[in-house]
Amino acid sequence: MTVAIVLYTSDLRVHDHPPLRAALSSAEEVVPLFVRDARIEAAGFDAPNRQAFLADCLADLDAGLRARGGRLVLRSGDPVAEVAAVAHETDADEVHMAAGASGYAHAREGRLRDALEREGRRLYVHDTVVTALAPGAVTPAGSDHFAVFTPYFRRWAGLPLRDVATAPRSVPVPAGIASQALPARSAVQGVSAHLARGGESQGRALLARWLSDGVKQYAETHDDLAGDATSRLSPHLHFGTVSAVEIVRRARQRGGLGAEAFVRQICWRDFHYQVLAARPDSAAADYRPRHDRWRTERDAGEEIQAWREGRTGYPVIDAAMRQLSGEGWMHNRARLLTASFLTKTLYVDWRIGARHFLDLLVDGDIANNQLNWQWVAGTGTDTRPNRVLNPLRQARRFDPDGTYVHRWVPELAGLAFPYVHQPWTLPNHDRAAIDYPDPVVDLADALGRFRHGRGID
Repeated sequence: MTVAIVLYTSDLRVHDHPPLRAALSSAEEVVPLFVRDARIEAAGFDAPNRQAFLADCLADLDAGLRARGGRLVLRSGDPVAEVAAVAHETDADEVHMAAGASGYAHAREGRLRDALEREGRRLYVHDTVVTALAPGAVTPAGSDHFAVFTPYFRRWAGLPLRDVATAPRSVPVPAGIASQALPARSAVQGVSAHLARGGESQGRALLARWLSDGVKQYAETHDDLAGDATSRLSPHLHFGTVSAVEIVRRARQRGGLGAEAFVRQICWRDFHYQVLAARPDSAAADYRPRHDRWRTERDAGEEIQAWREGRTGYPVIDAAMRQLSGEGWMHNRARLLTASFLTKTLYVDWRIGARHFLDLLVDGDIANNQLNWQWVAGTGTDTRPNRVLNPLRQARRFDPDGTYVHRWVPELAGLAFPYVHQPWTLPNHDRAAIDYPDPVVDLADALGRFRHGRGID
């Protein structure tokens, strides 16, 4: 019997899965394999919320494979060593996997290819499993990637997508392959109280509901903080329980302004992947250095901690940070506001904020998290690097009656507009009953500090 291995990484599904389809076409039996990467765990990228969501995803993937006569094989350690071991145990000729975008992913693919070729085996890396278009599919003349989103989007929108692969009816797996027990969500400590459930079944049901109803008004409502009118599909995209290709195709079939605006957001994700693939160091280094004199824990420790805890004295910022802690997720508009507040208002190094987000976000993704932080900080691809989002104006615009603030900052629940956004303007005798801090910084002073630090006085 010929055998092929499918190495799962960020593509935990059976629907629209080109590596699985290719393996089934080339071999009589297939080993669906997931390796818990010791290096990722050692680097601290296995935050509790992602561990819990991953446990859901692996259990659901295993169930989907078992419904087709197969099962998921789980190993732990170095992915290269574990894949090589499984290939030796099963005498597999081929390994199929999704292409990654990070420097670590590229290095892993190179190491795995070398190890397999020494044993006379082959590695097949498949594009457009994690993204809608491959990172190198859209390039401008004279460069290996687009540095500005709008021209990228124009080109991206005009290119055809691959067909959506149907889920296989049968996944025959060789008998007798050892597997570790799947992790349990309940065993993970430190998980956000309201973390969403993971898994392909959850992701596909969420996508179906979103396309049937939510996406229609997306263009008008996606910034409404209280309305929570976004898809919430980002964790499923991060873990690959839903396919970006299938999402774009189905959204375009749905049609309308809302679907167009939603597809544009999927393109933003592809855009960041192509930037990271071309510039792997942008995960930690400024993509476009501005010679900032960032403040750090040493000189802004109390302000940074207040930001982390949602105790800055700016209600919309505090609501967003508490949503992050409570759900392991944050509304996209709130992500922009909190990142702008840290980097532009507090003038703190964006890497501090990006690390905190990665510690909590269930969709914590190196490409999107780091490069979105750089975009807001003005060191990334934003063409207006010195823009500052005023938290008071933003709150009045996107949470006009304070519903979002009331939801996450209960000590302000009794306040009406405009005081819900500026509680420090209340008379002293009214403030005495509210356990809420004064602002950590005056906005005018903060703007002056930022402009001086960036050298634009």
